[in-house]
Amino acid sequence: MNQPRSGRDLIARHGETVFNAARRLQGDHPHTPLTRAGFAQADDLGRALRTLLGVRPALTLWSSPAGRALQTLAIIAEHLELDWHQVRADDRLVEIGMGAWGGRYYADVVGEVGPVITPEGLLRPAPDGEDYRGIEARVSGWLAATADDPGDRLVIMHGISSRVLRGVMTGATVHPEFGAPIAPGLSQGSIVLVEDGVETVPHVGTGRAPA
Repeated sequence: MNQPRSGRDLIARHGETVFNAARRLQGDHPHTPLTRAGFAQADDLGRALRTLLGVRPALTLWSSPAGRALQTLAIIAEHLELDWHQVRADDRLVEIGMGAWGGRYYADVVGEVGPVITPEGLLRPAPDGEDYRGIEARVSGWLAATADDPGDRLVIMHGISSRVLRGVMTGATVHPEFGAPIAPGLSQGSIVLVEDGVETVPHVGTGRAPA
């Protein structure tokens, strides 16, 4: 487990996208816009964070550079009365890379190779895609590079990559098949608070569970 920072980390999963609604594998696709349901989930996130943190909290904003994460953050920032333009986007916060499966319909890929989602809601890596050890390496690199961030910070990212980030931060058990620490899954529009290596869940979203 990485050395806990002095501040708190609020890690949120973006809202539902057009790929989610169409049941397509999304992965690290750079821009899949939010649906109306996704915007509503971002609204709920913003309200929950305003209740938790108040107006204009002292908060460092981080995000995956994917459009869906930045869109979600834009709604949240409006609720918190923060400047969205202060966001620090980092490629190490992107979603799992799905290789040739990316963008395809789940049903088509399942028809070719069998189930791609495990019972615990994890995506099986594509043959030419990213594995969970690779995700662990990049999110651990981000944690090490930002260890001196002062105070609280908000991180907007994705279903699978956030589970690995949270797993690293909380010292979760290494997954027996995928070889990386992976935290439990949460639906889209959810947020966790990690403090001193322990996480709580201030808000559970209404979106889908699979990535």
